[in-house]
Amino acid sequence: MSGHSHARTVKHKKEASAAQRSKAFSKVSREIAIAVKEGGSDPATNSKLRSVIEKARAFNMPTENIERAVAKAAGGGEAGNLQEVLLEAYGPGNIALLIQGITDNKNRMLGEVKQILSNNQGKLVEGGAVRWMFDQKGAVTIDPKDANKEELELKAIEAGAEDLYWREDGWLDVFTLPQNLEQVRSKLEADGIKIEAASLDWVPKEHVDAQLAKDAAEKLFDALDEQDDVQDIYSNIKA
Repeated sequence: MSGHSHARTVKHKKEASAAQRSKAFSKVSREIAIAVKEGGSDPATNSKLRSVIEKARAFNMPTENIERAVAKAAGGGEAGNLQEVLLEAYGPGNIALLIQGITDNKNRMLGEVKQILSNNQGKLVEGGAVRWMFDQKGAVTIDPKDANKEELELKAIEAGAEDLYWREDGWLDVFTLPQNLEQVRSKLEADGIKIEAASLDWVPKEHVDAQLAKDAAEKLFDALDEQDDVQDIYSNIKA
């Protein structure tokens, strides 16, 4: 999927149970910690933090939780032990996977993800074996609701979109160059378009139509989502 976590997970987290939302908030808090660690605690000058805060709001994370996470990260502590990890794998039907995580124990994460993959027709591969199949792009997700699709596409192109992708669930992914993400999002918002999420995503260069593997892939995605250190999952299966 063109960013399995990007549109699907935003929708999923909005409809999640209280326990699932709590897990989602914990994962977003880790993203906030990394963003603060890299660029400071002021979202006005830290675009990565600003994007993560928007993601947190898309998940309906309360404002006080967001502010607490920023303050905690700014104080150092356990945030200093966190690191970002990108794992490469194959899944059911030989689909390509990129698994993005934030962890304070890389070896533990590797072991747990390896076990999840093994239980779900997948396997880890060496670095570089899968990543070449993806490009990192800015991705803005829009729920068009009752908007005119052609007008929405035109506005996205005028805002600087490089590519558009309509998903089966009716949501629109707008892709940009990584450095243009903030600019495109700002232009769309200024045009009155409600943004569901905006982030840097790994987007497959080509999608594979693996109909027979879809159910198994969804099972794998759900199992990976449950792992505490896994933040995002990207695959090249056609959505």
